[in-house]
Order: sequence, then structure tokens, then C-alpha cells
Amino acid sequence: MHVLEAGFESEGRPCILLLHGFPELAFSWRKVMPALAAAGYHVIAPDQRGYGRTTGWSADYDGDLAPFRLTNLVRDALGLVYAFGHRKVDAVVGHDFGSLVAAWCAVIRPDVFRSVVMMSAPFAGPPSLPFGTVDTPPATQAEDPVHRALAALQRPRKHYQWYYSTRQVNADMHRPPQGLHAFLRGYYHHKSADWPGNQPYPLQAWTAEELAKLPTYYVMDLDKTMAKTVAEVMPDQQAIANNRWLPDSELAFYSAEYERTGFQGGLQWYRCGTSRLFDAELQTWSDRRIEIPSAFISGKRDWGTYQKPGTFEAMQTRVCTNMVLCELIDGAGHWVQQEQAESVNELLLGFMNRLTG
Repeated sequence: MHVLEAGFESEGRPCILLLHGFPELAFSWRKVMPALAAAGYHVIAPDQRGYGRTTGWSADYDGDLAPFRLTNLVRDALGLVYAFGHRKVDAVVGHDFGSLVAAWCAVIRPDVFRSVVMMSAPFAGPPSLPFGTVDTPPATQAEDPVHRALAALQRPRKHYQWYYSTRQVNADMHRPPQGLHAFLRGYYHHKSADWPGNQPYPLQAWTAEELAKLPTYYVMDLDKTMAKTVAEVMPDQQAIANNRWLPDSELAFYSAEYERTGFQGGLQWYRCGTSRLFDAELQTWSDRRIEIPSAFISGKRDWGTYQKPGTFEAMQTRVCTNMVLCELIDGAGHWVQQEQAESVNELLLGFMNRLTG
């Protein structure tokens, strides 16, 4: 595992683990790590399985998906902090898909991970086991009809997670017509507060009509790739030059890494979810709540908070029984810890101080 580390100069520091999302890297925590280390923490941020300079995984589309399932990603996190000599982690912090991994760390090993911070992707809880089926056997799970309904809209659409699960998407993103660097610039811009179309609000239901209200990076036009989708909202050169949260010199790190690795390692995570191959394993924790202190941080202009109708509300009222903090930050879209790092650092340290006194 390739790891960025801060606050390693002295022994005995409490540990904070930072888990990135898609399409990001440990590098995405570059503005957070120094502040946490200055506050006295040993901060560890890996390139997760499938990403960056971490090795030992396969990008074969036809290969085994099991190494990318959520329980194995939790084992990666546990094995990493153990390797550094920590039996306890004061906080596991995850962003985007890393938020889901952090949540499952809290569900599976609350004895190790003492608190959890989820960022930009709320957690709906473990999948439920069928209940009360002695006299009424559970219905067989069928294909979600929402996908046919999306494709049948007057403006035909498709959900990005199911697009991300298809064979051709890695090539679409790794070799886009505009070039990889420009593709990533458009992708990060489209989901940030810089794009004026990001004005999120709760959706009412998991229906095609409601989902079609999401921006095209979540519910795409049926006939378009993600590269084509973001090319249509590409910022101009002046906007790129004025970008302070992701200047071209920092974007170049992402584009160099993804040029080398492609995107399939991260896309395998989505395939584990859309295929539902590992739901039975996750049902082991059916009805389990997150009982350790928890927090949620996102941008006010991040549609990720609402992309799955009802999840944001369920996380606060049912899934997390000890939610200490839930904050949506002004001036931030999806890449909250990069767009508004000072506010994120203040919230993280405030959360940790409330736990430790």
C-alpha cells in the first residue's frame, strides 16, 4: 500500500485514517493532513486498493471482484493501521466512496475505529435480511425497473454507477477524445461549486422522473460517455487559471497517476455494488447501527448528499445513533476537503476535541 503520512515524528500519537474516493488518491488529503498532524495526530492516508501506487490488485475486467468487496476494503484499513502499530484509531474519515468504507469500518470494527466521519456520501446502513418469511417467502430480487424507466424517458438517461460497471467505461475515461488531463479538469469542475448548475435539494423518490433531476454526471444522457458529458461543461482557460483549490500543477498529479493506472481498479468497487454479488455477506450486519460518535460533512453545493433519496435523512435518524455533527459547507461542491480545506479542518478538529475534551 502506498501511504502518505504526517505527524510521524514522535511516538504515542493517536491515529487518524483518511480514505479517499473516486477518482481520487491519498493526495486528495494534502490540505487536511498537516492541520491534523499539527494538532497532535498521526495521520495516515493510503492509495486504496485499485488506486495509484498501491499494488497487488488486478485491473482485469474479467477477473475476480471479491478483492474489491467492502469487507475486504475494511480489512485493508485494519491491516494498514495495525502495520503502523496502532490498536485503536481515533477517527476514520472517508470521502465519496471512501465514506462508505469508513462507515463499514464503524459497523464491523467499532472496537478499533473509535469514531467515524463520512464526507459527501451518506450511509444507508447494511442491507437487510428478509424478515418474517416463514409463511410468506421473500420475493425473488429482480432487475431494478428504474433503469428501463430512465432509458424510456423522453430524454433517455442512464445512472452513472451502472455505466461505471460496463466494460467500455475504462477506455472511455482513460483515453478520452479531449485527453486525460482535460477530462479530469472537466470532471472535477462539473461536480464542484464552480459549476453554477450545482444547486442540490432532496429528491422525493427512487424513480426515473425524480432521478432525472440530477446533473448529468450522476444521471447521464443514454448515448453519451462521461468524457462527452463533462466536455460540455468544460471551464474556459481563464477559469482554469483562476482555480485556487485545484491548480493545474496539482491536477497534473492526478492525470499522471491515472494515465499510468487507468480507472478500472476504482471502477471495480462500483461493480461490486451494482452486481449485488456480495450483499449476502453484508447482510451479516443487517439492522446494525453505527453507535460510535459519527459526523457527516459535505458541501452545500454537492448533489452527492441527495443522490440516493432518503439516505441523508435515514443516516441522521436511524443509521447513526450518536451523530455529533452534520454540516454542509458554504462554497463547496463534491470535493469538499479540497475546495474548502480550512472549513473542513476546523470541523474535523472541533469534532475530535468534543470527543476528547
